[in-house]
Amino acid sequence: MKTRRQTRILELIREHDIETQSEMLEMLKADGFHVTQATVSRDIKEMRLIKILDHKGAYKYAVDTSAGEEQQSHSYLFATAVVSVDYAHTIVVIKTQTGMAQAVCAALDSTARAGVLGTIAGDDTIFVATRADSASIALVSDLKKLMSNQNNFMP
Repeated sequence: MKTRRQTRILELIREHDIETQSEMLEMLKADGFHVTQATVSRDIKEMRLIKILDHKGAYKYAVDTSAGEEQQSHSYLFATAVVSVDYAHTIVVIKTQTGMAQAVCAALDSTARAGVLGTIAGDDTIFVATRADSASIALVSDLKKLMSNQNNFMP
């Protein structure tokens, strides 16, 4: 539930200029999430969302795209959430922990990899369409490296 809620928060801040936690709370409730303001506050902190100035001069929530932290966050996500990766020609199939596919897919999409045409995420499976077999092979190789780094994140 937490993963789905946080995935929805990311979608909401991409789709809307959300200025306050109250606005976010109302949008989440409208989407069927039964949450409190304290839960939204914890999610914002955990997801390291920031407020930026929009084109109208008002502040809105956004994802902090600091390169180092984002890379660390993606590495952790792939290392802990991805179960397996395989490919067949120009299709890469990524299996994740239940409920984690959309978060992993959003992270993958944000990296704008060369050769990737698009992605589709379900609950625990992601399909990635690539331009060529070589792009699939490179993606699978990179993701397997990230998966093998999970020991770097264990306490």
